[in-house]
Amino acid sequence: MEKKDYQRLNDYNLTMLTDFYEITMANGYFNSENRDAEACFDVFFRRVPDGGGFAIMAGLEQIIAYMKRLKFQDEDIEYLRSKGMFTEDFLEYLKGFEFTCDVWSVPEGYPIFPYEPVMIVKGPLIQAQFVETFILMQFNHQSLIATKANRIVRSAQGRPVMEFGTRRAQGADAAVYGARAAYIAGCVGTACTIADRNHFVPALGTMAHSWIQSFDTEYEAFKVYTEQYPDNATLLIDTYNVLKSGIPNAIKVFKELKPSKMGVRIDSGDITYLTRECRKMLDEAGLTDCKIVVSNSLDEYIIRDVIQEGAEIDSFGVGERLITARSEPVFGGVYKLSGIGQGDKLEPRMKISENVEKITNPGFKKVVRFFDKDNGKALADVIMLRDEEVPNGEPYEIFDPNAVWKRKILDNYEAKELLVQIFDKGRLVYDEPDIEEIKKTCSEQVDTLWGERLRFENPQTYYVDLSKPLWDLKHELLHQYGADNL
Repeated sequence: MEKKDYQRLNDYNLTMLTDFYEITMANGYFNSENRDAEACFDVFFRRVPDGGGFAIMAGLEQIIAYMKRLKFQDEDIEYLRSKGMFTEDFLEYLKGFEFTCDVWSVPEGYPIFPYEPVMIVKGPLIQAQFVETFILMQFNHQSLIATKANRIVRSAQGRPVMEFGTRRAQGADAAVYGARAAYIAGCVGTACTIADRNHFVPALGTMAHSWIQSFDTEYEAFKVYTEQYPDNATLLIDTYNVLKSGIPNAIKVFKELKPSKMGVRIDSGDITYLTRECRKMLDEAGLTDCKIVVSNSLDEYIIRDVIQEGAEIDSFGVGERLITARSEPVFGGVYKLSGIGQGDKLEPRMKISENVEKITNPGFKKVVRFFDKDNGKALADVIMLRDEEVPNGEPYEIFDPNAVWKRKILDNYEAKELLVQIFDKGRLVYDEPDIEEIKKTCSEQVDTLWGERLRFENPQTYYVDLSKPLWDLKHELLHQYGADNL
């Protein structure tokens, strides 16, 4: 099946999937001196969920699909006219609306850190403002699930993790795009069938307790299933009693039918105790190749603990706590104006707040990641103004923008710009990778992080610093806007 058959957001036009104030602002811009203004907006987030050391960038594919299809249909115009709030000149403008912005983004799968721009939109103010809602919706959701999934995958210490949360997801899109994000971050597959058809995330599954209960005996249920799926016979053994019924019946069926691939799944009870006992019984029966799968409201902490306790587990199915990121279900990405003007000349803008974490970084920017040349590990990120030269190996001083006396000289490094261009004046110029390439990128890029930054609790801080020119600009504007009087 070709990717084009079912790819992305083709079923209906999503142009109106936006906050209403995006349209009221657009009308206001159109009927003011800002009609022809150019602007630059940054997408970034302020805090990693669960107190982790990094997040995973995801959702770009759906953002691209949305931007390619931005078009107001007749029914959209009629709806807006019915509100009695918009000028006819503005509605006529929307009829011929064409997306012509420049867009840059960190590729999907990369580790990302607070406050650095992960996406930049630059172009006509009306257009750049309008796409805010959809960008944040996709970025916040998929990055949240990818970040949670990567934590869970790392806790499994190389054992496969399957995403099993479709029925607990908060809606259809959350199930489908959550499965996609989880796969990018390292899961081996999903229970969500449509995510396989549409996004090539391998669909996996075994059976429900109702399958067992629908037969007169557990043995018969296992036998029929194994006869039908001899190349993938994984039997759910906790419907009645794992050790007294489930595992003995599974062993009996496996020895009789000799499937080429066999496994048992446990969805309740004391995971450590039950898997140890099952492994012992399977090995004594000569079924050393039989795999043990566990599920049942797992997360990274439970998985880590049962492995430390010596549980005998070959793979995990993780549902509700992954697909909903239950421990912290909000990512918190934001979309902030960083420059405005006419043509290529943008005047820097910044938001100032008494809450220091809400003060933004001004200007048209880029992000550079420094890697150690000897081991390839990421050393730090530096946010720079767009026209600054990327360091090419000479000693480079970084400093904490909030504690400037904390400084370090980097040498023996390789510097790489993270933001790549996606759209050039509305024309897609990015060669979109397939999902397997994104998954591989994620694995490779997470491996560039030091182990201390992979801890679940109290990870070592990864520094995201400002270049000296950007730091100077920021403090010049703070002084100009009177922020030193806050």
